[in-house]
Amino acid sequence: MTTKTKVAITRVQELPVRAGIPVTIDGHSIAVFKVTDGSVYAIENKSPHPKGGVLSEGLVSGNYVFCPVYDWKISLIDGKVQAPDEGQVQTYHVDIEQNTIYISI
Repeated sequence: MTTKTKVAITRVQELPVRAGIPVTIDGHSIAVFKVTDGSVYAIENKSPHPKGGVLSEGLVSGNYVFCPVYDWKISLIDGKVQAPDEGQVQTYHVDIEQNTIYISI
């Protein structure tokens, strides 16, 4: 049985809308995003292409982030790269409790 680490990141109101913040938990580099409807997502902070763009620096549109290096469109919901490109990044479970954002690893 794997034990998950649940870490408080920040307060919901401190997370900018449509911009990512980078966090590191147990050696995992994670990008955390709040979209315009208030939903919060956490994904691996490295694009799956060989140059590995830093996704927390990407542009957010809807429920997608665009890699700042190759402009790959990546879903914040499931981490899948949209066609015609291919690949996937790790997603992380997000909880919001008493206005605090938690990420589980």
